[in-house]
Amino acid sequence: MSAGSAGGDLRAEDVTALRQAVAGPVLEPTDPEYAAECATYNLLCGLRPKLVVGATGEQDVVAAVRFAARHGLPVAVKSAAHQMVSAAEDGLLITTRRMRGIHVDPQARTVRVESGVRWTDVLPRAAESGLAPVVGSAPDVGVVGYTLGGGQSPLLGRTHGYAADHVRRLNLVTADGTVRRVTPQDEPDLYWALLGGKGNFGVVTEIEFEVFPVERFYGGGIYYSGEHLAQVLDAWRAWLPTAGEEMTSSVAVQRLPDLPVLPEPLRGAFVVHLRIGYLGTAADGARLIAPLRSAAPALLDQVGEKPFTAIGEIHNDPVDPMPYADRSLCLEEFSEKTARTFVELTGAGSGCTLASVEIRALGGALDREPAFPNAVSSRGLPYVVFGFAVGAPEHADRFRAELAHVVDGLAPWAAGRGMVNFLSPDEATDTEGVRAVYGAQRYDRLVAVKRRHDPANVFRFNHNITPA
Repeated sequence: MSAGSAGGDLRAEDVTALRQAVAGPVLEPTDPEYAAECATYNLLCGLRPKLVVGATGEQDVVAAVRFAARHGLPVAVKSAAHQMVSAAEDGLLITTRRMRGIHVDPQARTVRVESGVRWTDVLPRAAESGLAPVVGSAPDVGVVGYTLGGGQSPLLGRTHGYAADHVRRLNLVTADGTVRRVTPQDEPDLYWALLGGKGNFGVVTEIEFEVFPVERFYGGGIYYSGEHLAQVLDAWRAWLPTAGEEMTSSVAVQRLPDLPVLPEPLRGAFVVHLRIGYLGTAADGARLIAPLRSAAPALLDQVGEKPFTAIGEIHNDPVDPMPYADRSLCLEEFSEKTARTFVELTGAGSGCTLASVEIRALGGALDREPAFPNAVSSRGLPYVVFGFAVGAPEHADRFRAELAHVVDGLAPWAAGRGMVNFLSPDEATDTEGVRAVYGAQRYDRLVAVKRRHDPANVFRFNHNITPA
């Protein structure tokens, strides 16, 4: 193998030695399986590592990280690949999709999973015991990546906080190839940094977290014509102060594709999608959202009683890989003037062609410090906005300009910090940008932990916390 890297050339015998040290596949760019192993959810964010290790367990991860350390290779990690920041060129990619172990302990109300597990794997297993995790709007994402970025739920978040707040233990392979058992009691600084630090400190091979006795909810989506955006936002804003912590909601402006998978009224339509997740009774839920139902005529009302395993029906996020560009920002407020600007930027007559621009109401337990502190950066922020555009790579520059137009238009209400799981490759691209997302004090503490555990910045293919 002749291609150069930060650590120089890899010889054929080096790669052969790695193949002998791991149980999973070791792939080079010329191997037929390489492309499939590197595949990502966002087709605009391809991966081009020098070498891929398909880990089958913790010892494969250890061997891969130690190999990377010996040969001066930076390391990237991929599970479901919903948030890839860099192409990982000249690096070693560890894929974890073969690490699928799950253990549910109904008595302790905990779940333990390996790093290749997705929430779609966990939901039915936990439901067998009447339990539910703090899972996000897209259950097809990986458990570990979601949790390391905080993990904001459209159903349990305002009641129980971030997914990161309920982690009991993590197994971590650090940059020197050492396996650490990280708990808030044994490794408080590393525990703090991992949960919110999003992959900057090593490879998590296993995670254990609390789950809750929740079996059902009242929720789903109500779709209105996009022409009614202003009325729906006015009703939503007036209604939010009346919603207790058992109620979570968001509003998205969507320009939907004309696809058979969508119900007839939504195909190719410009819509406002109101999302509801409520833990109380169906009768109470119907009474509480009555003012929203009467805000405008509904094209489609899918709110109702559902099992917890149907949590994905609240947002109906896309499941299949697609090419997209995205941006996000957190807001300090969503005032009447903010809402009016939002309509001007995204509503009818705005010229906006973005597939979706949503605003999520946070608050409740998402504002409260957990029993064991962590580095989640968005605590205390009341709203997050996330927009994306879908299309071929040749349109990417136009998409980015349109996303920037929306983000810049909402800048007067922007918070200094951001939500790590919503960051795109176009955001927080340098040290100052990452520092802004976390806030100076939190970032400086993260840097201190990074210096201690990854001084050579081996894990750099991310929104990078640099050790220098």
